[in-house]
Amino acid sequence: MKANAFWVRLLHQAHWVSAAVSLMAMLLFAVTGITLNHAADIPSRTTITTKEARLPSNLLSTLQHEAGTPAVTEWFKQQLQLRPNWQLAEWEDDEVYLDLPRPGGDAWLTIQRDTGDVFYESTSRGWIAWLNDLHKGRNTGETWRWFIDFFAVACLVFSITGLVLLHLYSKNRPSTWPLVATGTVLPVLLLILFVHT
Repeated sequence: MKANAFWVRLLHQAHWVSAAVSLMAMLLFAVTGITLNHAADIPSRTTITTKEARLPSNLLSTLQHEAGTPAVTEWFKQQLQLRPNWQLAEWEDDEVYLDLPRPGGDAWLTIQRDTGDVFYESTSRGWIAWLNDLHKGRNTGETWRWFIDFFAVACLVFSITGLVLLHLYSKNRPSTWPLVATGTVLPVLLLILFVHT
């Protein structure tokens, strides 16, 4: 009897802890699930920002070896509020090209290797596009991808412990399994009847 009580307490604890950990992310993913599903119906305004500058000649000479030095990176941080990842740069004879994707928009940067002329263009599609890209993990980086995996595991723990708790308390709640069956069968029926492959 004590063993059963221990496992029930453990289930309850795992259920509420996983719910607490995943609550805000679950709300975010639920809302962005709606915005993604209705992306064509939600108006968005694209904003394009451009910046031009000239890399000083003493720094330009360091780019000739197809590497960005800390001094060049610092210059970009001060002048354009950018921190280029030089490992992703495309090094041509006449220019350096950097693709700078990010959630909710895109950006790119070119540096003319002979003159040092820098051109930067940034496109923003608004905060809803930004949230949608967070949902998809698009251009969000390694840390956010790990967070999505962590959140998915927390949701699995929440769902599985919830299912076991439903089983434990279903004797006193006769509508439990009909509701679970409805939640299982309904999406399958909708897929079969209305989603064309």
